[in-house]
This record gives sequence, C-alpha cells and structure tokens, in this order.
Amino acid sequence: MHTSGPLRLKQVAKELAAQSTSSLAPKAAAALTLGRYSACAPRALFVGASTGGPQALAKFLGGLAPEIGALPIFVVLHVPADFTSIVTTNIARITGLEVRIGAHGEQVKPGKVYFAPGDMHMRVLRMGETPVIVHSNAAPENFCKPAVDVLFRSAAQSFGPSALGIILTGMGADGLAGSHAIVEAGGAIIAQDEATSVVWGMPGAVARSKLAAAVLPIDEIAGTVIGLTRGQRPGRAR
Repeated sequence: MHTSGPLRLKQVAKELAAQSTSSLAPKAAAALTLGRYSACAPRALFVGASTGGPQALAKFLGGLAPEIGALPIFVVLHVPADFTSIVTTNIARITGLEVRIGAHGEQVKPGKVYFAPGDMHMRVLRMGETPVIVHSNAAPENFCKPAVDVLFRSAAQSFGPSALGIILTGMGADGLAGSHAIVEAGGAIIAQDEATSVVWGMPGAVARSKLAAAVLPIDEIAGTVIGLTRGQRPGRAR
C-alpha cells in the first residue's frame, strides 16, 4: 500500500483517537438503515480489507472454502508490498483454497482467490465473455495503492448485479465510492460489524451510508454469502 505520508498519518491519528474516545464512553449503538440485496445470485466476490484484514480474511475465506468452487474471489488488502505474498501463502495454508497474487492479463477461473499486488491497483475487466485481471500503476486513491475503490468500480462495470462486495475491518473509507458503484449497478454489499472489526473505518463508512444489505459479525459473513449463491435472501443483521 502506498500512502501520502503526512496526510495519511493525520488520518490514522484521527481514527485512533476516535476509537479510543468511543471505547472510554459506552453509548447506545445507532440504528443503521440497510440497503438491499441484488435480485441476482452473485457470480463473483470482491473483498476489501485493511487493519486486521489478514485475520478477518482467513476466517471469512475459510468459511467459504467448502462450497465456493463456482465463484472467483478478488481481494484488495492494504499491506506493504512485500507482505502480500506472505499473507496469500498463509491464507492458502489455513483455508485449503488456491490463493495467489493475480497476474496482469490472467484469465479468471472460478474457485480461485486473486489478491491485488501490494503496489499496484487491480481491476477485473471483460475481454469478450472472459474476465481478465488488469493491473494499473495509476496514482493512489484514498492514500492507498492498491485501492478497494478501483477494484469495486471494475466489479460494477464487469459483473453488474451479480457482483457482491464485502467490506471487512479497516481504517479509512477506501471502498465507499466503489460500493456506491456496485449498488448503483444492481449488485450488493455486506459489511463487517463494529464489534468484530479491529477498526470500523471502512465497513463503518459503508454501513453509515446505507449501502450495506447486511452488517454482520465476521463469523456470519461466509454463511450468508453461501446462502446468497443458493438464491436465499437471509435476514439483514445490524
């Protein structure tokens, strides 16, 4: 992940201060207005995570492992570039899934998990009927490279209502604009809840913007996704 030094440091300090303050003074949880699920079963999953992401991803993807063979999964994780390969190796070992850094120009296969490189944006574009991974060396977005917004915008463009976005624990608001794009294209978003997030920045931004069809504990997200692939419309927890 690339950041713009002083601005990113100010953002981190502000969010940590907010987290600290909220933990000192208990207060009633604000009611969330939820979005809607797509009318279509998902045909691809798009996941964004940052702080606390490796652990959340291992739990989420591990829950999907037995039954997710028909869908490709694309992940943007905010970690230093040289750490991405370590994360993919560990998640592959924990989950038994085929997990790797997506290569530029690679044709997408169902049942595989593709991580964005640690220093490049990743998009998924259609070449005819075949989805293909495309890297971009464009400027950081939301102080991040790779950025969730870049991946999610391509999801909206290439998969429309059959795109399902998952926003896991993370600092900042990367993924918010991309979630808007997915919802506007007819797709759906699920956000991790505050109680199980290390930092409820990214998922909180999506939840408060009324984009998430569900806001769920990390242990419940995989089961919900599996249900959606079977055409079920589960209850929308807050």
